[in-house]
Amino acid sequence: MIEFFQPRSLLDISMEVAIAIVPLLVIFMIYQIFFLKLPKIEVVKVLKGMGLTFVGLVMFLYGVHIGFLPTGNTIGETLGALEYNWVLIPIGFILGFVVTFAEPAVRVLCKEVETASSGYIKEKTMLFTISAGVASSISLAMARTLFGIHLAYFILPGYIVALSMAKIIGPTFTAIAFDSGGVATGPMTVTFIMAIAVGAADIIEGRDAIIDGFGLIALVALAPILSVVTLGLLYKAKERKNV
Repeated sequence: MIEFFQPRSLLDISMEVAIAIVPLLVIFMIYQIFFLKLPKIEVVKVLKGMGLTFVGLVMFLYGVHIGFLPTGNTIGETLGALEYNWVLIPIGFILGFVVTFAEPAVRVLCKEVETASSGYIKEKTMLFTISAGVASSISLAMARTLFGIHLAYFILPGYIVALSMAKIIGPTFTAIAFDSGGVATGPMTVTFIMAIAVGAADIIEGRDAIIDGFGLIALVALAPILSVVTLGLLYKAKERKNV
């Protein structure tokens, strides 16, 4: 077993989060003094938000290092060691769907899409579309790990299809699709699902944890693009039918 996941102290993680947040706080205070000049109550709200963000990130990252990563790695190793390790494929689909469905960034995007489109593109429709796309991509990633398929065989055709379809659906769904690819690769997917893939690749004979375990996030970023442009095609067909 490759020892990727070593426990880290709460202090170390707090320092890292502080290094990330303090520059934002300094920039905000400079703008507040010279340009924004917000009321005191608004400044207090911003400072409270940054404080809660700091606490939340520290707790999340600490939980990731002591729980998510080791657990995901262990699950991957256990399933990869089974005689019927093909179960990684359906399990990958289920986990991919559930994790994406719970991803905060995905939900925010779907809500914003519904608001910006005045309800034309429903939040639930977007949420299920992105979740199904990510679930399918994780199944493919697990199959790639099991059979040692080169990543390029998925990535290159996928982007060719996505870019070709983008010309048909127009700029609205194209913009949403490529943003969907970004938000789908959130902390839940990276910390848990990728750990399972790496753990499985580490234990399966003939597989390399670096070559076969990684690349999953590239597929996850591509899948929502394909699923959302497909949704765009369905909306285009619906518009033509209603004309």
